This record gives sequence, C-alpha cells and structure tokens, in this order.
Amino acid sequence: MVYRKSTLEDCRAVYDLICDMENKKLPYDKFEKIYHNQINDLNYYCLVLEHDDMVIGALNMRFEDQLHHSERIAEILEFAVATTYRNMGIGKEMLSQSCQIAKDNGCSQIEVDCNQLRKDTHRFYIREGMHNFHFKFSKQLIGDNVQENALGR
Repeated sequence: MVYRKSTLEDCRAVYDLICDMENKKLPYDKFEKIYHNQINDLNYYCLVLEHDDMVIGALNMRFEDQLHHSERIAEILEFAVATTYRNMGIGKEMLSQSCQIAKDNGCSQIEVDCNQLRKDTHRFYIREGMHNFHFKFSKQLIGDNVQENALGR
C-alpha cells in the first residue's frame, strides 16, 4: 500500500470514494473543476492510499490561517475509505499521516466536521484522540432550507 499526494489522474477515483461516502451521485463536472482547483492550491492537500494500482482511500484537507486561533489550522474536508477496506486500520493510518502532513505545513491543530448521523465515525475520531468541542451550524442558501438531517439527500 502506498500513501501519496493525489494527482489530477486520481480525480475519478476520489470522486467515486466521496460519492460512496455521501451515499449519492455528485455532479461530476462541478466536482472535477473543484478538484482541479484544489490540486493546484498549496492550501489543500489530498492524501490518497493506493493498493494494487487502485485508490482505496482519500483524505482531503485544507490549511488555513485562522484569526480566532492566531494559528494555521488543518481541516479535514473529506475522508473516505473503500467499503471493502474498512476496519483494517487504514483510516487510523491515514489520519496519522494527515496529522504529520498538517504539522509539516505549519499547522498547530487538525479539525474535522462530521454529520451527527455518522455515529461510527464519531467513535473513530474520539478513539484517535480527537475531541468534540464545537457545534457546526448550516443554512441552505439556494433551494429549500430543509431542517432534516439526512445522508445521501
């Protein structure tokens, strides 16, 4: 297994992993544009895990100087491992690798937002030493401002 920074050629594989994680098909043309922009931006880093020439894991993060911390902070934006490779320690290793990458990029902390419905994922982050100190609120700016919390909508 090889951990490496993602490339433009990984776009479809990362897309498939994130669609599986979100349990819905995202518009590929929009995804591809965002992915290409992030690959070329030093404030983003997408770590992938490759096994037998196939991307089986992706952890995408952003580095940002935040006023309320007066520090550079890493935020995990997306983190997905292929279904057949879960519960094998891959997520733990990917998170560990991402922490080192964040440190190497001058970050003093790593954060992640996680849907309230993902109870197993919450246990994973807590087991890996993360703390739930924040609430995150969101509001739809287009379409209906639906109050239900659903995965794969």
